[in-house]
Amino acid sequence: MPAGACDCHVHVVGPQDSHPMLADRHYTPPPASLEQLRAHLAALGAARAVIVQPSFYGTDNGLLCDSLEALAGAGRGVAVLDPGIDDAALARLHALGVRGLRVNLESVGASSAAGVTAALQAWAGRLCGGGWHLQVYASHGAIAQAAPDLRRLGLPVVLDHFAMMPPDLSAAEAAPIFDLVGSGAAYVKLSAAYRIGGDAAAVTALARRLVALRPDRMLWASDWPHTNRTPGAAPTDVSPYREIAAGSLLAQAADWLPDPATRRQVLVDNPAALYGF
Repeated sequence: MPAGACDCHVHVVGPQDSHPMLADRHYTPPPASLEQLRAHLAALGAARAVIVQPSFYGTDNGLLCDSLEALAGAGRGVAVLDPGIDDAALARLHALGVRGLRVNLESVGASSAAGVTAALQAWAGRLCGGGWHLQVYASHGAIAQAAPDLRRLGLPVVLDHFAMMPPDLSAAEAAPIFDLVGSGAAYVKLSAAYRIGGDAAAVTALARRLVALRPDRMLWASDWPHTNRTPGAAPTDVSPYREIAAGSLLAQAADWLPDPATRRQVLVDNPAALYGF
């Protein structure tokens, strides 16, 4: 990876006794410590990371904030916020390195265009002009339906995990998302291919098509520590992480970003601009 590369989507998970998860969570992962995150970044050769608040912590961003403070400028955060948060609390989060608000509808099985639009209406006015963005994790259908609202937002939008577009999505279904990205109104995280299906060649073709469309609106991420839900497991049963080696992630990034100049733009320049490194 080029110097200053950023992994734009990782999580930190604490032990249950010190960082309890929501009682009504949809799944339970094992701990993934800050020390393990540092080892992951070292294995990749990445200098920076964006820590994203996971669904099972709700709006308790305490571990996220502690992790950002420990990273001492090498990390940025994307939080999940209570609608009642005051401006002083937002300012404190900003000072710690939080630069985005996550709208996570997919993890809780509530993806809908109405949900995305409701989040826009609730937050856009408060976040515009503050160096923040809105990060959306929703189904490709919900994103496509909400695309006109997202385009008019006036606030950067980041679409998680290929905007959840499977590689075999029809051109008609994908068109609203490609138009949204092509207009410059949205970034796409090239991440978590295992969440969208398709073989490696098909995912690479999708990644390269997106990169060719707007290289200045692409971000790369590992999705470490690769959360998973064991089929049939109860929400409180611990579901082990997917095992994905750093070498596989590096090979994937090289396939998706074969040109060195584009690789630097996606891995270094775009995150520096969006997250304010």
